[in-house]
Amino acid sequence: MTRRTLAACLVALGLLTACTAQDDGIDGVSTPGVPGPAEPGTLRVLASSELSDMTPVLDQVEKDTGIKVRPTYIGTLDAVDMLAKGTTDGRYDALWLSSNDYLRLRPEAAKRVVSETPVMSSPVAIGVKSATVRTLGWKPGDVTWSQLEQAVQDGKLTYGMTDPARSNSGFSTLVSVASALSGAQSALTDADVTKATGRLKEFFKGQKLTSGSSGWLAAAYDRRGNVDALLNYESVLKGIPGLTVIRPSDGVVTADYPLSSLVATDSETRENVRRLTEALRTPEIQRAITERTHRRPVVASVRPASGLDTDRRRELPFPGSRSVADGLLDSYENELRRPSRTVYVLDTSGSMQGDRLADLKQALTALTGDFRDREEVTLMPFGSDVKSVRTHVVEPADPRTGLDGIRQDTAGLTAQGDTAIFTSLQKAYDHLGSDRDTFTSIVLMTDGENTTGAKASEFDAFYAGLDRDGKEIPVFPILFGDSDRSELAHIAELTGGRLFDAQQGSLDGAFEEIRGYQ
Repeated sequence: MTRRTLAACLVALGLLTACTAQDDGIDGVSTPGVPGPAEPGTLRVLASSELSDMTPVLDQVEKDTGIKVRPTYIGTLDAVDMLAKGTTDGRYDALWLSSNDYLRLRPEAAKRVVSETPVMSSPVAIGVKSATVRTLGWKPGDVTWSQLEQAVQDGKLTYGMTDPARSNSGFSTLVSVASALSGAQSALTDADVTKATGRLKEFFKGQKLTSGSSGWLAAAYDRRGNVDALLNYESVLKGIPGLTVIRPSDGVVTADYPLSSLVATDSETRENVRRLTEALRTPEIQRAITERTHRRPVVASVRPASGLDTDRRRELPFPGSRSVADGLLDSYENELRRPSRTVYVLDTSGSMQGDRLADLKQALTALTGDFRDREEVTLMPFGSDVKSVRTHVVEPADPRTGLDGIRQDTAGLTAQGDTAIFTSLQKAYDHLGSDRDTFTSIVLMTDGENTTGAKASEFDAFYAGLDRDGKEIPVFPILFGDSDRSELAHIAELTGGRLFDAQQGSLDGAFEEIRGYQ
């Protein structure tokens, strides 16, 4: 992360701690979710977003035990930050993350957990198109990370993965790759990360998709059709047709989904958490979990679902210190990964005058602390037409110049004119052209609906006429003020983007959440 440690990233991500991912599809909307007051027989659970697929299982557990789970789904990093700051106290009764490994790196978070019990498991894996596996001549049970690296170098393998700075599946994947390619014999060290940097740079040249959520990543993979593989948890990959799921034989990191009691809760609540955990670990429910979700049971008497191979693999340890996690993330964000290129299409029409414009300026200024080295940022404010096009690059040798330029342009924004959404989007696509050696996207922020310039039908026709590279540029619209949800949802669906909600949440939070997709 640009000139930040993991701690700073987690502070920034605190803006999102009230977000509940209701839909991870390409037109999904993040809406705020604040848990209600405690209710008898109900557990308010702060849970990793991928656990939304557990709803049918939890419904069955409620029938069996009378315990109802009221989940709030957010990212693992967000949850750890909430726990560390004590904002879970009195609001949540239990924690259910894909892993507590992040939590253990933060003593102020770890001390707020009184117990934890694994419920199921899923290792990091790579899902490769079956045709690609045949072309490469791979035997799935024997594939190593080094073979994956070689296939990338040979130009025979491209892939997508979630953002390690915002997703536990992404960070676990990063740890797996770094551990294997460095030859580390125990938990990663700073020396291991340095040793593996050259090979990791080559490996991440193959990454063509990035995402803040596994659901959107899968949808983008399906939409594009020209990416060979996905790196994610085995359980996610097993739900995507046409993939051969491979657990590299030289080791992976595994999520164990512990259900955790919190220190701030009373004895009755902890007893209900214990009963819930016990119910989730019964043979009947363990069979339901593995059959429905493709996760692996933790009860020895229950066999994994059909299609989950039982060959043993080396379990790679999580970094043992926060400094190593910081260093690995910083290296990935600023050196290893493909750089980002984004056009911010910003509504500065007359209706933005006053608090709305002030909110926009504040959110953009705050966002400069999160821009990565090598990132290209274009600000394209519009009213009745595009007002200006200003591009800045965060150069590694002199990042301050680019960041100061963004802040100055942001401070100079003024509100006037009508709202030419579709004309401005067309100009954003024209500006981006066909350079695709980056993660390229458009962010659209508007507080109203289109009132002048090109109409929606004209933009649809424009988009239909783009070449393949152009059609791979997603638009991430932000609902704000009086913007039209259906209009912006259509733009997201058409372009393969995702809709973000700042009407019920905050503009800061929406901009920050989009970072996982850039």
